Amino acid sequence: MSFGTHARRVRDERAAPARRHRALRCAVAEYGPLGFHATWAYLTATAVPAPDLRRDTAALLRALGTLEASRAVRIEETAAFAARRRVEKAAGVRTPRGGDPLAPTWRPRWPGGPSRLGLVAAVANRRAAFLEVPHPDPSLLPDGLGHRLADLRGRLDACAADWLTALGRPDGPARDEPAGIAAGIHRHLTPGYGPLNVPLLQWLRFAELLDYAVKATAVPHTR
Repeated sequence: MSFGTHARRVRDERAAPARRHRALRCAVAEYGPLGFHATWAYLTATAVPAPDLRRDTAALLRALGTLEASRAVRIEETAAFAARRRVEKAAGVRTPRGGDPLAPTWRPRWPGGPSRLGLVAAVANRRAAFLEVPHPDPSLLPDGLGHRLADLRGRLDACAADWLTALGRPDGPARDEPAGIAAGIHRHLTPGYGPLNVPLLQWLRFAELLDYAVKATAVPHTR
């Protein structure tokens, strides 16, 4: 089913709160710009449910409104990117510009301007999951790699802890640290399937979310 169908079910006042709650989760599965769990944590925090999003239908609707507003911006961005690419292709530019903020990407980003509170909740949620990821099997690692990976993991957790302690208010050079950590993790990934990729991809997703959150909260218009 489509995002619109799930959204209509969230708004259906005749439906039980539990069904409307499930419909919102389905909507997040269709459009989750930070990844499913991080997006859900973001919405839960910014909707300010009291006492629980499962029972607070007003908060449920606020969460849906936040999600729809972001999705509407993303749809506009996608249309603008497609229109510009048509012009560029007609001019002989076959490859999109690198780093184009409107280009389709799987990296986490909240179109429309993120909430600092929402990003803090998203990072806190994903940090808890990150800490549960098992360390790579030492038998799979060549000499010295275990120490390098342990260093990357420790740095990533320390950056996340510092940012969360500051409630999403980055300070100085620390703003660039997650990007460097993400690049370091990426260098150890191998093409195709590899046993080491399983934990490292989870580390990388968390590092990219943290990098986005740190940089987004440095922008004055966030709240």
